[in-house]
Formats: sequence, C-alpha cells, structure tokens
Amino acid sequence: MEKLTTKEEEIMHVLWMLKKAFVKDVVAKLPKPKPHYNTVSTVIRKMEEKGFVKHEAFGNTHQYFPAISMEDYRDTYFSNAIHSYFENSYKNVVSFFADEEKISVKELQEIIKIIENKNK
Repeated sequence: MEKLTTKEEEIMHVLWMLKKAFVKDVVAKLPKPKPHYNTVSTVIRKMEEKGFVKHEAFGNTHQYFPAISMEDYRDTYFSNAIHSYFENSYKNVVSFFADEEKISVKELQEIIKIIENKNK
C-alpha cells in the first residue's frame, strides 16, 4: 500500500469521520481556505484508483466511502516508517521521542505499565 499525500490524508480523515459522503460534504468539513469542489473531486477519484476509496452511484453523483480503515492505514504507515527511519526498532522510536523531549518520563512509565499489564 502506498502512502497518501498530505491532501489525500486530509480528505481521507474526513471520509473516516463521515463514513460516507458526497464531495460537497467533504469540502464542507475541510479547513479554510477550502479547496475548490473540482479539486476535491479529482483527489477523491485518484484515491479511488489507488484503492483507498470506493463509491456508490446515485444517478450522476457519487457517494464515497473508505475502502480501508484508519487503523489498517495507520498500522501500515507506522510499520513502514519504523522500518525506513528506525531500523525496524521500536526502542529506537521511543529513544527518538525521548531525545526530542516529545515524551516525558511519566509517559514512559505509563507505557511500561501498559506493556507489563498486557504480559500478565
């Protein structure tokens, strides 16, 4: 599975939130400045070609819905990132966030408790 572009991810998050939507519904949920309807429509159709979105036809209009869950995309995306940037090591991921001060000692202790509880 290929990674979505930033604009595709933004649209995909709206589709995950709405479950099913027409292009006008997606445009309405996007932040300002809102992209043009035709731009969103084109991006959604490209996402459909990539297999991320499906549609149901209602005459000349289409209602779109995710073909992949957010969880499946997230799992694939993180697995690829961990493989590509962290030598396939979750320890390296945690070390990175600790070095960048994006995670506190308290949060690390909470993570350790979660892991210990899962192993019981």
